[in-house]
Amino acid sequence: MATTTPAAAPPVELAIEGMTCASCANRIERKLNRMPGVSATVNYATETATVSLPDGTPVDDAIATVEQAGYSARRPEPEQPDVDALAPLRRRLVVSTVLAVPVVALSMVPAFQFPWWQWVALVLAAPVATWGAWPFHGAAARNARHGTATMDTLVSLGIVAAGLWSVWALVFGGAGGPDMHMTFAFTAPRGAAPEPYLEVAAAVTVFLLAGRYAEGRAKTRSSAALRALLALGASTARVLRDGREVEVPAASLRVGDRFVVRPGERIASDGTVVDGTSAVDTSVMTGESVPVEVGPGTAVTGATVNVGGLLTVEAVRVGADTELARIGKLVTEAQTGKADVQRLADRVSGVFVPVVLGLAALSLVGWLVLTGDVEAALTAAVATLVIACPCALGLATPTALLVGTGRGSQLGILIRGPQVLEATRRIDTVLLDKTGTVTTGTMRVTAVLSADGEDADAVLRAAAAAESGSEHPIARAVVAAGAVGSAGTDPAGTDPATRTESFASTAGLGVQALVDGVLVLVGRPVWLRDAWAVTMPESLSTAATEAETAGRTTVAVAWEGRVRGVVVVADTVAPGAAEAVRRLQELGLDTMLLTGDAAGVANSVAAEVGIDRVTAGVRPEDKYRIVTELQAAGRTVAMVGDGVNDAAALAAADLGIAMGTGTDAAVEAADITLVRADLRAAVDAVRLSRRTLRTIRTNLFWAFAYNVAAIPLAMAGLMNPVIAGAAMALSSVFVLTNSLRLRRFRSVDGSAR
Repeated sequence: MATTTPAAAPPVELAIEGMTCASCANRIERKLNRMPGVSATVNYATETATVSLPDGTPVDDAIATVEQAGYSARRPEPEQPDVDALAPLRRRLVVSTVLAVPVVALSMVPAFQFPWWQWVALVLAAPVATWGAWPFHGAAARNARHGTATMDTLVSLGIVAAGLWSVWALVFGGAGGPDMHMTFAFTAPRGAAPEPYLEVAAAVTVFLLAGRYAEGRAKTRSSAALRALLALGASTARVLRDGREVEVPAASLRVGDRFVVRPGERIASDGTVVDGTSAVDTSVMTGESVPVEVGPGTAVTGATVNVGGLLTVEAVRVGADTELARIGKLVTEAQTGKADVQRLADRVSGVFVPVVLGLAALSLVGWLVLTGDVEAALTAAVATLVIACPCALGLATPTALLVGTGRGSQLGILIRGPQVLEATRRIDTVLLDKTGTVTTGTMRVTAVLSADGEDADAVLRAAAAAESGSEHPIARAVVAAGAVGSAGTDPAGTDPATRTESFASTAGLGVQALVDGVLVLVGRPVWLRDAWAVTMPESLSTAATEAETAGRTTVAVAWEGRVRGVVVVADTVAPGAAEAVRRLQELGLDTMLLTGDAAGVANSVAAEVGIDRVTAGVRPEDKYRIVTELQAAGRTVAMVGDGVNDAAALAAADLGIAMGTGTDAAVEAADITLVRADLRAAVDAVRLSRRTLRTIRTNLFWAFAYNVAAIPLAMAGLMNPVIAGAAMALSSVFVLTNSLRLRRFRSVDGSAR
């Protein structure tokens, strides 16, 4: 009997509270994934869990599982911009610092040690080691109740051990007399009488609180770009109801609503202009500094700014379906996923804590057996516990991902998931679609060749007038060029005195029309010859052949029985395409052009941008086949495209990069989406991904190397616990600072955007 797998509902996001380290995230993730049919990812940096539940499983079950693990979970609430989430931690840090500074000064500077000073230090240190360190103690207690240990366990045990030893030394060990003095040493102190470790309990607490506060600030700053991006949407819209403008929240817009956008206002949703002409500043979405002219029938994007006239827009996509919302969703998905390197760090941190507890116990027992010195044994154990806290290990990957993907969103680069980072490192071959990727995808008139005695502007005017009734891309290019003339000066095709009548089209061959009473023919030379017995002069024929050999398209223009000229049309190379190809090659990537166009056109474009390998005349299934064949040959392939015909190849490639101006099918199939219609953004995507991965590796190396080098020193009694706590906190600060350097990443064109 066949069994069916329960259908998966859309993933839900939970806000997790109580996590203090990567081990906590790892523990919650394991608990959730043990639920039948559940797939979950927990991100310590964002303090969220993304949970895929089988259809019919209530979210409350997942929340209960998190609570059983000793933490709390809830559906995320909208952010309150005026609420300072770090205020309680900052208050705890400030109070603890104020109390700890005199404790450290009294313990380390003999000149400050007045009679009975150690009891004053105890009074000051006690609230720091209890209330100040309560986040660590509370987390350690929760984990202990569930039979687990995390990094907080190490911290809590270290602080408690130092505090209890200090009380014992003062009350029973002879360190409570009026003449007791201490001095500071980088290595563990040695003396005839036991010394209190009040400065260790206080200073380690302050260092760790400071590291956690810096961590919280880094999380806030690294996601600021995303929050700023999502805040760019219009808050209200002026909807037309019964002929009147009614101001409503933008979130209440529905598909089909028509709304008015005045100059200086943001467009409330993605839509189509139905009335009015204007210029729209699209820099927020595309990075382009020059406003785009729009009119009836033009698609516009929400959050862009109307800088010209009054527009009436019909909503096409609203709410979560808008381009702005899609960007936010992709960035969030990228930040909450996990790359292979992060999973490795999680696995390591999961076994690291028990190992460190064993090493601390070993150092304690070893010193007691070898020397019988209780103080030396406790010093080594406490230093081992404190120095080993791998907070930097837990922060190494997620902070770099947060900053890197946030910076990418600012540059118009949407990275679908962190696994994409590994793909960018491995790729060695880049396949480029031609139309809309390397070229603009829009036909333009590049030249007008006139016969002897003919005026080029007159030829173009006549062609534009005749083609004005056609919707063919070549016809649109001719009509557009006719509006400014071949020299780019005198208006032509828009002359109100010009009358066009009796338009007719022969599919794939040409058009005919009466222009001011004269029959004008525009089309292929073979059509003029066979259907109208009109032949081209030899000079024009030679020039047209040369243009076609160079990959251009030509149409002949004739009237009154003679060919008067030839209009040359081509899909022009996109600005920056040649530079993008050159930079991809400088990154060590082989480039190859794929196109369904003829070989002549493809070779011309390839030569212009610097690509040596060209495959022309390919169909969508051919692009897919080429990708798989290269992969079978051992290549790691990236595909850059924008159309439906590229979707299969984008999905099959090891790294799919879609131009954001392309079709939804291409964007959905890709790993990276480029909001900017600029091939140089693909170079930025590869560079940013590689830089982010390099930052993660640097962070992981620092975290691993630091612990490997420091733990033996602590076990050998060669490290003061205060120095151990400071060094451990500084390692986290280093990782955070190193990750934040990604915010300075710049585009290949030098802009910061």
